[in-house]
Amino acid sequence: MKLYEYMAKELFGKAGIPVPAGRLAFTAQEAADACAELGPVAIKAQVLAGGRGKAGGIKFADTPPEAAAAAADLLGMAIRDLAVDRLLCEQKLSIERELYVGIAVDGTTRRPVLIASVQGGVNIEEVPEKSIVRRRIGVTWGLFGYAAREVVRRMGLDEPAAGKVVDILLRLYRVFRQYDAELVEINPLVILTGGEVIAADGRCNVDDDALWRQRDLPQTTEGTELERKVKSLGLSYVELDGDIAVMANGAGITMATLDIIQRYGGRPANFLDAGGGAGVEPMTRALEVLIATKPRAVLVNIFGGITRCDDVANAIVQARRTVKTDVPMVVRLSGTNEDEGIEILARDGLTAYRSMEEAAARVVALAGEAN
Repeated sequence: MKLYEYMAKELFGKAGIPVPAGRLAFTAQEAADACAELGPVAIKAQVLAGGRGKAGGIKFADTPPEAAAAAADLLGMAIRDLAVDRLLCEQKLSIERELYVGIAVDGTTRRPVLIASVQGGVNIEEVPEKSIVRRRIGVTWGLFGYAAREVVRRMGLDEPAAGKVVDILLRLYRVFRQYDAELVEINPLVILTGGEVIAADGRCNVDDDALWRQRDLPQTTEGTELERKVKSLGLSYVELDGDIAVMANGAGITMATLDIIQRYGGRPANFLDAGGGAGVEPMTRALEVLIATKPRAVLVNIFGGITRCDDVANAIVQARRTVKTDVPMVVRLSGTNEDEGIEILARDGLTAYRSMEEAAARVVALAGEAN
């Protein structure tokens, strides 16, 4: 579960990590009131996605009327298809230097890893590896002071900022452990012209499997409206920026389907994993959702194991009858009750392919014809 920036900073503040003075605003007037109280402000769109700055989701204002105008521009805008409905208005900072610090779960070593860099303010993936300091953390003993000091030394920071960053790293790890986080991040961690070190941004992702013991945390719902709708059906769905809708069963085959569509020159519109045992009804509803997005073509790629091919075929037929559409659909069926499924589709006027390559090539061609 991802927390909004203002929620993460509330946890940071409770842990003793310095954060800017700020107020949450849901209207332009509330943003103006915040500016009147705080002085010049940075007004930040609150969304559960990265890339906010590049998308124009941060504005600055020196006066309440400027803050109201900036807030009016931000509220209702979409960042990565997520609507902005709240803003964080924070005291504007006089920044001398931007750093990056974060703690994440390393899936390879199954241990937390501390990541730090003197190049903050950009995605850590964009920072050259030689400019990144990493330090694995033993779960049993945690992050010791000497280890945090070693990281800061390798960053090349001088006193008094170095000592302040060490303290923040130790406190950040406490937040990581206390709230069962998968990731805690401050980007940028800024050094002000007066020497103060402040978390100018904040991110905290909590392990979903630990939410039962984190009942005091606010609950957030991630994803676009469509992603949430499909998730309510018990299916995994992620929106992409292409024009070929995709449904497959299993994360691996779904990813392979996206890859092969791209190999043939197509652009997938989504990731939809129908799972290993999805029934006819949820699959029908999922196909209805896909068709409703108005793609140029739809590709259904099913390897029948737990999910039988004849059940998939019945779902496709039912969805096509429920949603009147002329969107071309390509189906690949292979596995349990494969022949029965192909026969069901044939009676409804659909040709099913047994080869994933043939199906991908055909759907890309159909999408191109629909241009």
